[in-house]
Amino acid sequence: AGGNPRGAVRAWRADASKHPSPNAGPVEASFAGALGVRLGGTLSYGGRVEHRPVLNGEGRDVEVADVERAVALSRRVTALTLAACVGGRLIADAVRHGKHGKRGNA
Repeated sequence: AGGNPRGAVRAWRADASKHPSPNAGPVEASFAGALGVRLGGTLSYGGRVEHRPVLNGEGRDVEVADVERAVALSRRVTALTLAACVGGRLIADAVRHGKHGKRGNA
């Protein structure tokens, strides 16, 4: 979908389970790896300081330009997910109709 796919997989495997959220961990770790940035550490969240595990510790510090890169990556991931869902649905429909056949055709 963009960025560095190997970096995304590496960070996902190494760091996804470190995140306090089982839902956000895989996504944040993968994005950090894909973008080559380091996320986590000491941060302010909801008005209080939190110390979170570092995701993609080998990455560089985040820069302002990385926000646009992350948004672009998110859009590509969304488009690919939509395409995969539509493709899966079309294949499932084709298999179902091919398996049962259509009535009324000679």
